[in-house]
Amino acid sequence: MSIAAIESVLQQMRATALQTGFATTHRASDAAESSQAGGFAGELQRTLSRISGMQQEAYGKAEAFELGKPGVALNDVMVDLQKANVAFQTGLQVRNRLVAAYQEVMSLPA
Repeated sequence: MSIAAIESVLQQMRATALQTGFATTHRASDAAESSQAGGFAGELQRTLSRISGMQQEAYGKAEAFELGKPGVALNDVMVDLQKANVAFQTGLQVRNRLVAAYQEVMSLPA
């Protein structure tokens, strides 16, 4: 797997995050600064943190619904749980592709 393919997956993750309201929108210069600050590892860490945050928020809302707190609708709980699930599945697929890329690189002759 090439660097271009990994960058393509990262772009897909960003697009999905923006579509689901998962990430805040920022200017291109801010994105360039953030990618330079941590590189790929930093971006991966931030993405994993956002996925974890989405899951915690969804589970918190589900618990609030179960306890009967006012203002928590079932449809909101279900949508948040599905968004968290989609984010997790996307992260899992990225991990799978990174592992496959690592295995491919390690199998190259020296």
